[in-house]
Amino acid sequence: MNIPNLKFNTQSQPEFLKELRSRVNKHFKDNNISKYANFNMKFKTFFMLSLYFVPLILMLTGVISSLGWVLFMWVLMGFGMSGIGLSVMHDANHGSYSKNKKVNKVLGFTLNFLGGYHKNWIIQHNVLHHSFTNIDGYDEDIETPAMRFSPNQKRKKLHRFQAFYAPFFYAIMSIYWFVSKDFQQLVRYNKKGLLSGQGLTFPKALTQVIIHKIWYAILLIVLPILLVDVLWWQSLLGFFIMHFITGLSLALIFQPAHVIEETEFPVPDENSNIENNWAIHQMRTTSNFADKSVLFSWFIGGLNYQIEHHLFPKVCHVHYKKISKIVKETAADFNITYHEHKTFFSALKSHFTLLNQLGTGKYDQKLAKA
Repeated sequence: MNIPNLKFNTQSQPEFLKELRSRVNKHFKDNNISKYANFNMKFKTFFMLSLYFVPLILMLTGVISSLGWVLFMWVLMGFGMSGIGLSVMHDANHGSYSKNKKVNKVLGFTLNFLGGYHKNWIIQHNVLHHSFTNIDGYDEDIETPAMRFSPNQKRKKLHRFQAFYAPFFYAIMSIYWFVSKDFQQLVRYNKKGLLSGQGLTFPKALTQVIIHKIWYAILLIVLPILLVDVLWWQSLLGFFIMHFITGLSLALIFQPAHVIEETEFPVPDENSNIENNWAIHQMRTTSNFADKSVLFSWFIGGLNYQIEHHLFPKVCHVHYKKISKIVKETAADFNITYHEHKTFFSALKSHFTLLNQLGTGKYDQKLAKA
């Protein structure tokens, strides 16, 4: 696989990650706990899959037929779709759901039922985002023409208003994913040699994407139009409502974990070197939020513990809350900042404040004065 040639500084406090891993491993060993899914995770999997598929079945079989209830079913599917994306397929495609690779593969494939392509997601998220968090030109999670997510990106006149139009682009994110993004990524990843790492050639990957898009469109667009007793445009409206809920949910959970005022956006030097080692880089580019919100954390797949997720992506998210105490204590022992917001709304405020500063140039002015 042709991974971008960036080099982290292995001499920068290497003992931090070694000690942290030792403490976390000790936690699982002393408590005789598996790092993979427990009963809570399995119940959540059943719940999220049901929240997505049961409403669809009720509509297609005619059990639900009135417009109000049909639209409500699409709303439920939007939350189910979000839950699968944030919890089930996310852990599975990280290999943290089960030590059985077949289980991870099957549950990871559920992304295709959401309109995406699981192999592209693995490249974008696991390979690029987790390896090169917040590094412009490498982390695709902070790259989009309509937005400026990093001070290292060129500021355009349009960006001045990005804090206001961002929710719209967030809402259409999963629709864009379904319609266009996967095809664009295939071309880009093929040029970078990243498809081969997933055992794919470009023709094979393109064929798979086309096939998955077709059956998804039949299942979620064509069949509801044909079988549900509402007007065709009302079914389409429901489909878009589902995706709007999902797009907003995914964006508003992931963005406040990395693109906020406190996090950093490192720049490689002329020799493609990063200042810190990988673990400290993750600490400086990632932030937690809402650690006291039990139900909220449950629904969003523990991704409010984003620091723990980035440091231990092979650990199922149901364990993040407990190991977060270990990470926080270890970071303090090594004098490493542990970014966190007490509430989700505080993290959101920081995200949109940064968007405004990046769009208006105020962030650049602060950097110039620093």
